[in-house]
Amino acid sequence: MSNFDPNGVGIANGNIFGFPCNEEGADIVLVPVPWDATASYGKGTSKGPQAILEASTQLDFFHPELPKAYQTKVFMTAVSEEWLELNEQLSSESKKYLSYIEEFGENKAKEKFGYIIEQINLAQSALCENLKERCLALLRNDKTPCVLGGEHSSPLGLLLALDEVYEEFGILQIDAHADLRQAYEGFEQSHASIMYNALNKLKHLIGLTQVGIRDLSQNEVDLAIQDWRVHTFFDWELKNAQFQGKTWTEQVNNIIDSLPQKVYISFDIDGLKPNLCPNTGTPVPGGFEMHEIVFLIFQLVKSGRQIIGFDLCEVAPGSVNDWDANVGARVLWNLVCATQISRRTLK
Repeated sequence: MSNFDPNGVGIANGNIFGFPCNEEGADIVLVPVPWDATASYGKGTSKGPQAILEASTQLDFFHPELPKAYQTKVFMTAVSEEWLELNEQLSSESKKYLSYIEEFGENKAKEKFGYIIEQINLAQSALCENLKERCLALLRNDKTPCVLGGEHSSPLGLLLALDEVYEEFGILQIDAHADLRQAYEGFEQSHASIMYNALNKLKHLIGLTQVGIRDLSQNEVDLAIQDWRVHTFFDWELKNAQFQGKTWTEQVNNIIDSLPQKVYISFDIDGLKPNLCPNTGTPVPGGFEMHEIVFLIFQLVKSGRQIIGFDLCEVAPGSVNDWDANVGARVLWNLVCATQISRRTLK
């Protein structure tokens, strides 16, 4: 990092934050997944990785929790133009299917557009397998792989890779939605199914802690109650407790106590208040200020738990300004710094 000026203007050199680091020398490697073909409300998260990359050089790189944070060796691989193009093609088709659902119901839509569902399911299976192999290679080289989505289905391949490496681990999910739906709208790897798939596909997942959930179905509630691994901290329960005098620190301690030693962080940006992510696919009133979740993440590290990877999903650039990407880049910076502290502590 000798030629990097942490006090100067950010340089758009193709890498995240403008840091002069390549994949070989990196400790943390971000893999962008430009995919939102199953998004059922708002589109645009496929462009999130590129938008965050472009916004990232506008940050300053002092961090109160990590001395010389600008020395963090983090690298972002290139956004795949091939997957971005395929996503655009399939998203155009899925829009027709999803519009038909609204008018004629899901059963008739599946009959008419079954070929679209099959195409997307096949593409996502290939995407998942490619990501899994990519992340396994990074893990074998002692790097921490992380995913930058895209919709929330994006990180499944990374989770499958971690499942092959670690004997047991937990997931800390920051989200407005439970994402516990089975094959939502016929999509086997729907953005609304990522945690259902995690619970059913990961052999070594021993805990799923959900924080900020405030928009979910009865079936998802039932599944969360029935599965002993799931600990859900609903947004309304957290807020009601705060109104009655319970501090955020106390609640954070309860959240962390539900997690095992090794933790993967899955951060859907819509877990934050909608004014911080107005263009995300499915914004929901309620949620958190960014620094409330930043506090949670760094308290997690201070508890001695190890961050084994993370994803940041559902950031969608707006057509008017780069506010969503700006917030996304700052969330990403905090995730990177927390992960770096975790790596340093365990060395």
